[in-house]
Amino acid sequence: MRRARVLNLSKHTALAERAEIASNFWTRGVGLLGRSDWSRADGLIIRPCSSIHCLFMTLTIDAVFVGSDDLVLRLAPGLRPWTLGVIAPGAQYVIELPPGTLARAGTEQGDRVVIEIAPDPGAPTASK
Repeated sequence: MRRARVLNLSKHTALAERAEIASNFWTRGVGLLGRSDWSRADGLIIRPCSSIHCLFMTLTIDAVFVGSDDLVLRLAPGLRPWTLGVIAPGAQYVIELPPGTLARAGTEQGDRVVIEIAPDPGAPTASK
């Protein structure tokens, strides 16, 4: 799965240094199911996405819903397992993070975030 760094440009803070990107039917559907800790990644970017649930999950999460202009539309801190449908109309993607991340980074509605996608380790490199 591809990885990315997620930055809050408004606050000059990092939300995630090694977030995974879930961008196909399977990875978006599975999300964080089956994970018991954050050792594999420090975030999950689900794209496209405007609503989430925490059914069948074991992790508590912070969630950030982001619009097409990369502005934070809605925050959902401390979502516990088995939480039903959080919806953010107009959101293009959501970033799921370890609990407490939003408070630590000072993230607020209206902040601008950016995703820096890491180079694909399996991609061929240009030769000179």
